[in-house]
Amino acid sequence: MAELQAIAALARPARLAGLLLAALLAGQPTARAADSTAPDAGTAVAEAAAPDRALDDHVRRLAEELRCVVCQNQTLAESHAQLALDLKAEVRAQLARGASDDEVKDFLVSRYGDFVLYRPPVRPATWLLWGGPLLIVGAGLALLVPRLRRQAREGQPDDGEAGEIA
Repeated sequence: MAELQAIAALARPARLAGLLLAALLAGQPTARAADSTAPDAGTAVAEAAAPDRALDDHVRRLAEELRCVVCQNQTLAESHAQLALDLKAEVRAQLARGASDDEVKDFLVSRYGDFVLYRPPVRPATWLLWGGPLLIVGAGLALLVPRLRRQAREGQPDDGEAGEIA
């Protein structure tokens, strides 16, 4: 009995969508019931789709804050990897159950670590993640500046190009 009720509940939006599609294809406005205060099928479909649209927007906004752990340089919203699709479905399911953004993020961090956050928190475990680019630039400058100074002092290129005849 419960299965039949579940199937009937799923069939209602499909039936309304079918009525709306039939009305649009026929070029006729959707017929109202005898009671003029009753909403038409189009209104019912729009109202039924509105929460899904809001949920889709919420999932998209949250997915833009989460990193695809397969692609690594893409957000979940941008990625089409199977794991990203699965994670977006998990995010959607949790949000549909009423979980907050922080609860969803905490769940994903518990499974994948801070790396899953596109903007991980600054703490000792993530200092290298935040400071790594600065360290690389600093190391490059530490190697480049002395070489440029030496070249300027000597007045010639360091690669032995001065001995070549043009």
